[in-house]
Amino acid sequence: MAVRRNRLTNRTLTRRDFLKVAGAGAAGAATLGAAGCGSFTNTITQMPEEYLPSGGSRMNVVLVLIDSLRKDHVGAYGSKVAKTPNLDAVAKDSLRFTRSYPESIPSIPARRGIHTGIRTFPFKNWERWYSEDVGLWGWQPIPRDQTTLAEILSEEGFYNLFVTDTLHQFRPFYDFHRGFHAFHFVRGQERDFFRPQTAESKKKIEEALIGGPNGSHAEEIMLQYYANTLGREREEDWFAPQVFLKGMEFLEAAQQGQPFFLTVDVYDPHEPWDPPEKYTKMYSDGYGGPEPITSSSGRSDWMTEAQLERMRALYAGEVSMMDHWLGNFMQKAEELGLMENTMFVFLSDHGHAFGEHGYAGKVVTALYPELTDTVFMIKHPQGKSAGKTSDFFVSTHDVTPTILGALGIEPPSPLQGQDLTPLLDGGETEEARPYFTAGYHDHVWARDDRYAMFARYDGAEAKLFDLENDPKMDKNVSSGNPGVAKKMFTDYVIKDAGGPLPSY
Repeated sequence: MAVRRNRLTNRTLTRRDFLKVAGAGAAGAATLGAAGCGSFTNTITQMPEEYLPSGGSRMNVVLVLIDSLRKDHVGAYGSKVAKTPNLDAVAKDSLRFTRSYPESIPSIPARRGIHTGIRTFPFKNWERWYSEDVGLWGWQPIPRDQTTLAEILSEEGFYNLFVTDTLHQFRPFYDFHRGFHAFHFVRGQERDFFRPQTAESKKKIEEALIGGPNGSHAEEIMLQYYANTLGREREEDWFAPQVFLKGMEFLEAAQQGQPFFLTVDVYDPHEPWDPPEKYTKMYSDGYGGPEPITSSSGRSDWMTEAQLERMRALYAGEVSMMDHWLGNFMQKAEELGLMENTMFVFLSDHGHAFGEHGYAGKVVTALYPELTDTVFMIKHPQGKSAGKTSDFFVSTHDVTPTILGALGIEPPSPLQGQDLTPLLDGGETEEARPYFTAGYHDHVWARDDRYAMFARYDGAEAKLFDLENDPKMDKNVSSGNPGVAKKMFTDYVIKDAGGPLPSY
């Protein structure tokens, strides 16, 4: 089906015109220091109807995707662990969703949903593309018959930009940059074959704590990572700063070609966790021994409690470093006068375990809140629902329909995610969501208002948790509630999958 065209590039509303029409002076812009904790306020909160963003015209969109960010490590979500003043400032001006979960885990399956509005779960027609690929169900390129958000917006006259250090998107044929007019790949994360290993880089492996059920794989990653990061000196050499600095550069360029769509996809706080020392000292001091800067994705009992505590501190340091540079990025957007006509969407794709429930990493058999509970916030230029919360079940595949809905653009074919913009206006979505389901490789997850359940793809090995009395999911109550887990698997998982799940 052809995309409805609505080219409006020549009708862009400049900041000067915007302020003139709205009767506001430039002096009203609020500022926030690079590491501040103020509010990224909208200078204009009321505009004449004719200048309200509509029909995919004058409103720009910035999508900020933060990999591996746990909800319970963000102050706005009640964190007492990590310091996130800039995300907290964003929350004050945003509608914050309290029940956000990825429809598919981990990085690539989640991003397929984000960029298309189509669920990756239940992982139909999955195939491993090449021997070096990650062997997780659903981990493959965006199907060619699925149109991406960037492709749709390109047809609508938007100028699309993309900056990321999430290396997996640039595997051969993965094509996640489809529809973007300019994209920048910050090289060197994890096992990106960026620089050759040397005697000097290989020696650094002695500094890392390597072990556990997947120790050999962890060592393989770290040998390459140390080669990639050898010679870092300034904080700006770390990955999150590089991504946000490039994002700021793209903002300046995009300001001249509005409307624009910018995706900033930052891999940190994904492992390896090695923030500059000043961030680590915020959470840990006096530790001696090899650094647990990566996990083996399995049982955590091979590590001491001191090592787990250090790992948590390193992760929290990465979170705060990312947050600091997010603050710089938002400050730049404000300085460029983009707050008045730009919608920001912030979300994470999944979390990470640090010894909770006996696991460390992203373990398919341990779908607990530390892995599944994510961040999702929408900051509208008109301040819609700013500072409010919603307990509607939201997910990664809601991003595309929500952005299109906010712009008044109809997708070329039906999407499976929901347009969340009615919630910004205090209304209701088109369809109710009394429950939600997700998939991670050969395991499935489901929850409603009362229970959470995860099991194998065929319903075996099910675990059930009473969220009303046990929100952290510490006690499996399946034996005392016969039939509940089975009913959730049948009525929720199988229903959403449209039948029995595929097995590979």
